[in-house]
Amino acid sequence: MATGLAKGKDKGHKVTKIAKVNRSRKGSQHKRVHAVRELVREVVGLSPYERRILDMIHTGGASADKRIYKFAKRRLGSHKRAIQKREDIKAVNAAQR
Repeated sequence: MATGLAKGKDKGHKVTKIAKVNRSRKGSQHKRVHAVRELVREVVGLSPYERRILDMIHTGGASADKRIYKFAKRRLGSHKRAIQKREDIKAVNAAQR
């Protein structure tokens, strides 16, 4: 705690501390945001690279998952995002059938 003095262990101007914001809800999505994004996806459709991933799923093959992952990783830049995108597009493919 600051003492208001220029010297000493607790030197510095006295201020009131600001309470930290709870970050436990970080990453969770509200219902409205989810609904809006779902609607936008429905209206706009897939982006070109997502259509290409969908095509890779259709053509299939033994190493399709790995190729899709590598392609998505190159486009999105991270391992986590690539895997998430692969699963999302697989879900879209399942919904289309």
